[in-house]
Amino acid sequence: MKTFLVVNPRSANGQTGKRWVEISAQVGRVLGEFGHGFTSGGMDAARLARQAIDDGYECIVAVGGDGTLNEVTNGFFRDGQVINPQAALGLLPRGTGGDFRRTFGWDLELGSALERLRTEKTEPFDVGRLDFIDNDGQPATRFFANIASFGVSAVVAREVNSGSKALGGHVSFMWGTVKGLVKYTEQQVRLTLDGGTPESVSVTTVAVANGRYFGSGMFVAPDAVTHDGLFDITLWSHYRLSDFVLKSKGVYNGDHVTWKNTRRFRCRTLHAEPETGDVYLDVDGETPGRLPCTMTVLPAAIRLKV
Repeated sequence: MKTFLVVNPRSANGQTGKRWVEISAQVGRVLGEFGHGFTSGGMDAARLARQAIDDGYECIVAVGGDGTLNEVTNGFFRDGQVINPQAALGLLPRGTGGDFRRTFGWDLELGSALERLRTEKTEPFDVGRLDFIDNDGQPATRFFANIASFGVSAVVAREVNSGSKALGGHVSFMWGTVKGLVKYTEQQVRLTLDGGTPESVSVTTVAVANGRYFGSGMFVAPDAVTHDGLFDITLWSHYRLSDFVLKSKGVYNGDHVTWKNTRRFRCRTLHAEPETGDVYLDVDGETPGRLPCTMTVLPAAIRLKV
């Protein structure tokens, strides 16, 4: 497949850019000729991916973390429509959190990622569509590959993104979670699933999951499948700092699904309206805006290199 790499040179704490000559040489040895472009700002990866698809590239590879992958996924769409349903999304994982790759059991080794990319094997991949209010107060649309959530997760994402990740993703997110839970006040949100009866719920976090992990390894949606045409929804209510300190292991191994303050649902669409204050969004580790929002699964929207 004609392959284009969208490279975030700041990923892996800047090591991707510093080692690009070495990385690109190894890519060339395995894949042969390929195109590439470097990101330089917000949503630049989406622009590069969109242009590459227009130029006839059949496999668009995100070289970076979950944020880069999110932007590249957005580049598969124009005016809300898929540009080429047969185009494939690939990943060379170079990020700090690495939650998307965990769903598939992929490691950080360049060699194993290139082995995936050199084959023709792909599978259908669902994409989430998010309609929301952006940080400028305007209606906006964004697509997501892994998980979109709201509540304390957005506070945590802001804490993590504003600090250094030099100690690695897990420590950064652990510390960000502690700080986020200290700052966060439980919010009331009205949820509507698949056009059903609205329900008012108390929200620590609502995770709308295509993949299984967020927050650098939190196993938030253990049963999620990226090609079943459904979101797996996990609702955490009344979850406090003391719970995280005493029972955090359950968040990372999936035991939280048995707790009384965890509820789970499956749906194709979710609409959320805030009842108390502003409730902010976390979309694949980025914080683009707030509720109200509607999330819709787009079944088998694109292909994924596996």
